[in-house]
Amino acid sequence: MQNDFLPGGKLAVQGGDLIIPVINGLQSSYDLVVATQDWHPKNHVSFVESHAGRKEFDVIDLDDGEQVLWPAHCVQGTEGAEFSTELDTERISAIFRKGMDWRVDSYSGFYDNNKQKETGLIGFLKGMSVSEIHLCGLAADFCVFYTGMDGIDAGFKSVILGEATKAIDQKGLEEKIKLFVGKGGVLL
Repeated sequence: MQNDFLPGGKLAVQGGDLIIPVINGLQSSYDLVVATQDWHPKNHVSFVESHAGRKEFDVIDLDDGEQVLWPAHCVQGTEGAEFSTELDTERISAIFRKGMDWRVDSYSGFYDNNKQKETGLIGFLKGMSVSEIHLCGLAADFCVFYTGMDGIDAGFKSVILGEATKAIDQKGLEEKIKLFVGKGGVLL
């Protein structure tokens, strides 16, 4: 729930601010609350500004696969990278930053997109004896979805809280939810 993903932000999800009260209300139902935070360097490979002649949302081939070109967002140390002041952060036990390597994007809260580097979230959750994760936030069709898929691979029962997410592309989300549920994930 970073400022750049909210209305007025660099990569705003339409209506993203509407789920903040839902997320705030849900937190008291959980013993453990953690957050992920995009924390990109200025020259990140996913930024359209890093690719002359390209447009936002173009998809390019990189050595390790396809990359969507996003507007520069959640740059380290900027207001856009901060959590919304409307988000209740008092119950957040830990924050796991992702996307810090300029050479590779990181949609999942667990790994970079190449699965070469972990964020530390798996070890933290297993160390806290967590067996089931419930996911919410922005954007449902990218960070939430990929975190859920990787959560399943890591051995967690993974649940996406539908009322506490918003997608960039609703049609794309529907396809991804089919994949998520087909792999054993739960949409609540």
